[in-house]
Amino acid sequence: MKIGICETILALNPTAQVSCSDNDVNRIEWLANTPVIANNIILAKQIELQAEEDNRIIQQEINKQSALNKLKALGLNDAEINSIIGN
Repeated sequence: MKIGICETILALNPTAQVSCSDNDVNRIEWLANTPVIANNIILAKQIELQAEEDNRIIQQEINKQSALNKLKALGLNDAEINSIIGN
């Protein structure tokens, strides 16, 4: 999942009211007297959030493979495992 500009702004300021066009940091409309956050701060936070999301997805895949390996070690075959996980 790609972390968007508006999502990033809300991570920095949960009460921000903004409108984001085309996920472009240069096309942010700051609404309702929301304090403007500098573009470089937004972009740095977006990189941080994206890295966290990418790591979460990688860890989820590692956990899934670990669980599959443990099921196989218990003697389940691929068909039985697939019926459990819904494949």
